[in-house]
Amino acid sequence: MPDLSDVTRGRLLFGGDYNPEQWPEETWHEDVRLMKAARVNSVTLGVFSWSTLEPEPGAREFGRLDTLMDLMHDNGIGVVLATPTSSPPPWMGRLHPDTLPVTEDGRTEWWGGRQHFSHSSATYRRYAAAITEDLAARYGGHPALTMWHINNEYCTYDYGDEAAAAFRRWLRERYGTLDALNEAWGTAFWSQGYDTWDGILPPRLPHYLRNPGQVLDFRRFTSDMLLECCTAERDIVRRHTPHLPVTSNFMPLWFGQDAWRWAEEEDVVSVDLYPDPRDPLGAQNGALVQDMTRSQARGPWMLMEQAAGPVNWRGVNHPKPRGLNRLWSLQAVARGADAVCYFQWRQSRQGAEKFHSGMVSHAGEEGRTYQEVQRLGADLERIAPEVTGRHLTAHVAVLHDWHAWWAGAQDGRLSSRVEYPDVLRAWHRALWQAHLTTDFAHPEHDLTPYAMVVVPQLYALTDTATDNLLAYVRQGGTLVCGFQTGVADEDDRVRPGGMDARLRALFGIRTLHEWWPLDEGETVACEGFSGTLWSEELEGDGTAEETVRYRGGELDGLPAVLRKGRAWYVSTLPEPGALRGLLASIADGVGVRPVLDGLPEQVEAVRRGEVLFVLNHGREPVTVDVPGTHRDLLTGTDVTDRVTLGRYGAAVLRP
Repeated sequence: MPDLSDVTRGRLLFGGDYNPEQWPEETWHEDVRLMKAARVNSVTLGVFSWSTLEPEPGAREFGRLDTLMDLMHDNGIGVVLATPTSSPPPWMGRLHPDTLPVTEDGRTEWWGGRQHFSHSSATYRRYAAAITEDLAARYGGHPALTMWHINNEYCTYDYGDEAAAAFRRWLRERYGTLDALNEAWGTAFWSQGYDTWDGILPPRLPHYLRNPGQVLDFRRFTSDMLLECCTAERDIVRRHTPHLPVTSNFMPLWFGQDAWRWAEEEDVVSVDLYPDPRDPLGAQNGALVQDMTRSQARGPWMLMEQAAGPVNWRGVNHPKPRGLNRLWSLQAVARGADAVCYFQWRQSRQGAEKFHSGMVSHAGEEGRTYQEVQRLGADLERIAPEVTGRHLTAHVAVLHDWHAWWAGAQDGRLSSRVEYPDVLRAWHRALWQAHLTTDFAHPEHDLTPYAMVVVPQLYALTDTATDNLLAYVRQGGTLVCGFQTGVADEDDRVRPGGMDARLRALFGIRTLHEWWPLDEGETVACEGFSGTLWSEELEGDGTAEETVRYRGGELDGLPAVLRKGRAWYVSTLPEPGALRGLLASIADGVGVRPVLDGLPEQVEAVRRGEVLFVLNHGREPVTVDVPGTHRDLLTGTDVTDRVTLGRYGAAVLRP
């Protein structure tokens, strides 16, 4: 199948969403002039243009898009053409109320915003297929077209009647019989046994807690229904243009979409990324999403959206300080991006996102935002020949699985303070701050390429996944697991003993007596550090070769951290410095080290292919030791043994 390299062709794609329907035609020519000055080589057209293209049912108004496609081609700018199906026209909801999604408490979500479609609606799917078919037929042969972009940020839930019927069909395919479904959902509890498929509904608003098995399957169903919508449109455009790649943009670590499965259906994996510029961990959050997206893509990926300045959807929306947009864009390239794009090109003057920044802000050509965009475009053009298509090599993998997250996120859990994304970020942050580059992997993936695998938390594990972890350790890998891993099976049925017996034997645990969640602000003393968020009452089986014990309180003297051979179990969340030290020490013991020694805390160093990216995330200048002589591709100068980086400075070094 085609992939991102068929579009980049040795370049780094640079540009973003272009919404010219918001502007008079004379502005389009001004936009092209500014794009060329900024070295923009790719724009995405049509994302929110359905009502423009189909102003009434069955009508087709392609004239403006014809002009735009020709204008882009005439100026050497490639087009990523989107199907406009994320935002149906108002006439669709008015004429076909069945296309509108329904919330868990029975409220209809009306038109007037976006994403107002039912993924299970046959009417919506019919209209979506028709507009996609006509777009592909009309523009499939246009020389400006380089890639297809399906929909936008799939994220719609639906609890309505048509979704309920689709849910029942999905369940019948999954389980076959009602007996199997009742067993998987544990419906003997609270008298919930089903005697007919017609009695099954989505997990609508109940009087008290929902059935966790029902909720888990509904989350799986929702991801699958959205994927059906995506692949239906993908298959249409592929039929017309089998030589062009297709993508649909992920939101970072979004709860409702099994991105491992989705990535298998995409030619190009793309993501939207909006770290908060005021967040001191913004760069680490960016690195996590970049590592995860690269791992889903198994190579180069596309940064489909980022902000050139402030967004509009936080409580307080801060602009990016001078230099930060460039730094975070280079960080994405360092971690495997072959495309750096934005929402959007020109900042809107009307609508809900008029205060969301654009590459051309309200300040226009003279504004700082556009001036920085120009500089970045020149930087990307300089480094592209040395980095495009190159891969990263990581020796550490972080395991992540949406189904485990969904299962653990039930209402009736032991601590509402334990949020899976926070635990995942804490472990990745520890590795990032230890200057260790990581991949992400699914627990059933081949783990043998990695010297070290860490599992921040995987509450539910299939037998296949558990066997995979055991085999990884038997074959010489080092495994480090966090608390509440292997508690349940894929149906959210708690394993006997509160943890899979095979995992208990792996870690040297005889009995898990009790889970002891910690209150807000509460810590638990351990030998050498404090634990946060969680603790566990464990009894070892005498086979662990090393333990760190709890000190004081109810768990005094019991193991907090156990090591048995190459398997480690951490039953609390160590404070950040302690977790970083623990993981860095384990990594060092298996020969995994940072790409540069002695890095200052605020400096990130990543090697992509033969090129070394050195990034200063601090506001003060810093000097970094870089042994040998390198050419800085950003400046065209040679540096020997050390490089000095200014505030938010970067160097891209080739030996």
